[in-house]
Amino acid sequence: MTTAIVILAAGKGTRMKSNLPKVLHPLAGRPMIAYSLDLARALSDLPPVVIVGYKAEEVKAAVGNRATFVEQTEQLGTGHAVMQAEAALAGRADTVMVYAADMPLITPATLQRLRQAHAESGAAITMLSVIAEDPRGFGRVVRGEDGGALAIVEEIEATEEEKAIRELNAGVYCFDGAWLWPALHRLQPSPRKGEYYLTDLVGLAVADGRRAEVVTTETPAEALGVNTRVHLAEAETVVRRRKNRDLMLSGVTILDPDAVYIQPQVQVGRDTTIWPGVVLRGDTVIGEGCVIGPHAVLTDVHAGDGAVIGAGVLARGCHFPDGIDIPPGSILND
Repeated sequence: MTTAIVILAAGKGTRMKSNLPKVLHPLAGRPMIAYSLDLARALSDLPPVVIVGYKAEEVKAAVGNRATFVEQTEQLGTGHAVMQAEAALAGRADTVMVYAADMPLITPATLQRLRQAHAESGAAITMLSVIAEDPRGFGRVVRGEDGGALAIVEEIEATEEEKAIRELNAGVYCFDGAWLWPALHRLQPSPRKGEYYLTDLVGLAVADGRRAEVVTTETPAEALGVNTRVHLAEAETVVRRRKNRDLMLSGVTILDPDAVYIQPQVQVGRDTTIWPGVVLRGDTVIGEGCVIGPHAVLTDVHAGDGAVIGAGVLARGCHFPDGIDIPPGSILND
């Protein structure tokens, strides 16, 4: 089964209050959209189709040759955005997966589970949902007796009974490729905003006698959409904790995981000890059995096995041999 990926990245991100496109804001040292591209590479051999709009040339420059680009010249909703990918993808894939570039915390495992459920159910749509403690402000997933979705109801249109539903649409979908493209052309504009919404495809699927399947994420944090700087900071915390956990499970000692900053691409060997206040950035590679002292800041540094980096060392672009002992407070550049 062939899967095509559509990444929605056309929005301005008004609530970020920035001249920079939302999807280019740095998250743990990388543009936010880079995480969506990593997912696409893990899920499909086809290059993803990125829907661009606001400051399209900046987004294209940041993504480079990792994707095919389609421009949404008018911001007329998520359904309209996916319509723009029809010429690039129609007839090329059995399954079309759609997600937004402002959801950097979704994991490959969750999307693989979504795709598997979609394949097994034969549904027209399989969507990801999340159970929220406070569902206010979000679209509710209304299920039928058989567990399938009947509709996604926006809060402004919800009845009191529907407002009590805590299951929300996470905005990640798998579609039957043969059904999707004709269905998109049947969407009607929203009476309130005149926009075309992917969520309305649920009702069309049900009307067609097709199933709309729902898969609930096991980790609610995955569904975080970054719309403000507050959300960006929350996502940064999750990415940092995931990295620290992975390192510790691989044999690295981190004395205070909440007090270090290690970017995702950094590599650290087993039996290395990292003291509080350490910052490891860029393409830094630390060998085995090293000690990184308090408040050391290393950027693009390669340190051999058994290296001891003293407290407060600032180093950029350096290659340190095995067993070196860098005195505290040293400032070193390539």
